[in-house]
Amino acid sequence: MQEHFFTCPYCWERISVLIDNSIAKQSYIEDCEVCCNPIQVSVQFLNSELVDFQASSIEQ
Repeated sequence: MQEHFFTCPYCWERISVLIDNSIAKQSYIEDCEVCCNPIQVSVQFLNSELVDFQASSIEQ
């Protein structure tokens, strides 16, 4: 597991997520720990190294 910090697309607070670096491509929804809004998280690893991270708001 790897901790990654990013800015919430809703409240602009800096938050963190734990990412499983044994899975090469992942896409899931994580709630912001500050404002509780849902964030679409997409990550990609290459040889257990994070090469792409995207966190975006979910259209409602």
